[in-house]
Amino acid sequence: MPSVARNKTSRLDARITPELQQQLRRVAEVQGRSVSDYVTATLRSAVQRDIAEMEVIRLSREASERFAATLIDPPDLAPAMQRAFEHHRRLVVKPA
Repeated sequence: MPSVARNKTSRLDARITPELQQQLRRVAEVQGRSVSDYVTATLRSAVQRDIAEMEVIRLSREASERFAATLIDPPDLAPAMQRAFEHHRRLVVKPA
C-alpha cells in the first residue's frame, strides 16, 4: 500500500524492544517504504479492523433465529414499559 501525502499533524511515540525495531526495519525495507509509513499503514489497517469488529454483532444461528422471530412477533410490553411510553407521549408528543 503506497503512502499517501497528507497533512500529518499528530505524532505517536512508542517504546518497543530492539528486536521489534529490527523486524520493523526489515519488513519496511522489503516492502520499499519507510518504517514510519509501514507502521502507519499497519496501524491504520488494525484500527479499521478493530472498529469493524466492534460495530458488528455476531450471533449464533440459534440466537439469530430467535432474534428474527422476536422482531417478527414481539412479546407484549411489560406494564412498566407501557406506563413509560404513555408518560413519554404526554411529555413529548404534541396533540394533533
